[in-house]
Amino acid sequence: MSPVAISRVVKGDDGRSRCPWCVSSPEYLRYHDEEWGHPVAEDDRVYEKLCLEGFQSGLSWLTILRKREGFRAAFSSFDPVAVARYGDSDVERLVSDASIVRNRAKILATIDNAKAVLALREQGFSLAGLVWRYEPARKRATRDGEGIPASTAESKALSSDLVKRGFRFVGPTTVYAAMQSLGVVNDHLARCDFRKICEEERALFDPPSEAFNPPPG
Repeated sequence: MSPVAISRVVKGDDGRSRCPWCVSSPEYLRYHDEEWGHPVAEDDRVYEKLCLEGFQSGLSWLTILRKREGFRAAFSSFDPVAVARYGDSDVERLVSDASIVRNRAKILATIDNAKAVLALREQGFSLAGLVWRYEPARKRATRDGEGIPASTAESKALSSDLVKRGFRFVGPTTVYAAMQSLGVVNDHLARCDFRKICEEERALFDPPSEAFNPPPG
């Protein structure tokens, strides 16, 4: 999710200041507090987020959040090894599954993206490491009343890299939204209390290696 229209931080009943886009629903609030901007290193979670952002294109991110568990059940918890094996019967199953967004092109892209993740691994590379390669060198802090861009030079470069490697539905805006959520960029407003939390987490965070290291076992 890449909120572009920004006003001022809002103070919740708990006394904490937050980005204004998160207060319209409990799902947005939880996503803002617990996920958006917190750094992520796991390959499978990066794959999941890229795919979910692709499904969001043209829809509300709230729709995706409310269907998220349905997506995880339908797509084998976004295990790219499992999803890459999906065949025609799985596609038909998914197209008929009301718990997800039933868009055939996006479903096929999710399967193709799983295959692209495995192709990266066969070459010795990690998807998470590839994404973190494009972390901006300069940190931006958006002030009240300013806007957050829909894409950046880094997201355009990452999008181009992913497309060359066989990924689909990974345009610069989709990729930037994933970078925001994965903590590759911290777009909490300067006066949002959760900006500092994410900054502190990033300071202690070791970005994933570009070399893929299979999990033990």
